[in-house]
Amino acid sequence: MEEAITEGVQVQVEAFYLETHSLPEEDRYVFAYRIRLKNLSQRTVQLLRRHWIITDSNGETNEVRGEGVVGDQPVLEPDQEYEYTSGSHLKSPVGTMQGSYQMTTTDGEEFEVTIPCFTLAIPGVIN
Repeated sequence: MEEAITEGVQVQVEAFYLETHSLPEEDRYVFAYRIRLKNLSQRTVQLLRRHWIITDSNGETNEVRGEGVVGDQPVLEPDQEYEYTSGSHLKSPVGTMQGSYQMTTTDGEEFEVTIPCFTLAIPGVIN
């Protein structure tokens, strides 16, 4: 599990290979990832937007930007957690994801929270 803390917001990430949804013979490798956000600060924060950088082992990079996560823009009070699961696919059996969340406080101060770089890999590919 990868972890980063920025401005008092903890981001933990865990990735999983979805073999039953993947088609290696067509260069389609599907992964799920679980994100847990925890507000370690003393202020209430809200996740507004996400930015992902997804890179496969062929060197192909895709950027994804959007509002919220899985249709939600969660508000986290101090010590509150929010967890969600989403997915991505690659054209190779190994890749990485990293990015950031744009957050705001209740008084309108916006800030960026780092999503740590994590590996997407089919089991046994990386020693």
